[in-house]
Amino acid sequence: MSSADGEILRSVLDRWRSAVDAHEPGRVASYFTDDAIFQGLHPYTVGRDGVAAYYAAQPLGLTARYDIRETRRLADDLVLGYLEVEFGFTDRPALTVHLGVIVRRVGDAWLISHYQVSRLD
Repeated sequence: MSSADGEILRSVLDRWRSAVDAHEPGRVASYFTDDAIFQGLHPYTVGRDGVAAYYAAQPLGLTARYDIRETRRLADDLVLGYLEVEFGFTDRPALTVHLGVIVRRVGDAWLISHYQVSRLD
């Protein structure tokens, strides 16, 4: 894993995690591209509105903790990440998932353009 690529992912994912933990769906969505493909544990959506709606439907108290497992630089403006994420809840056991993301540089910012969760039971 390139340290530069890991830092890019961490900068984006730390903002995402902060917004998830604060239950601020609009802020979560602002870290995605306008045309982001988003696949949580429900049917996929495209764009920030779908991301915001997904996180608005999540319970208060939801938290996210992640561990970056792998990164790949796909192009100068694209970084792929593979992560393990633990979502914590106030009323039930934590849920551990695997997350594939692609972050894309848009101007001076790095934003999530692809987000896909999978459960490996």
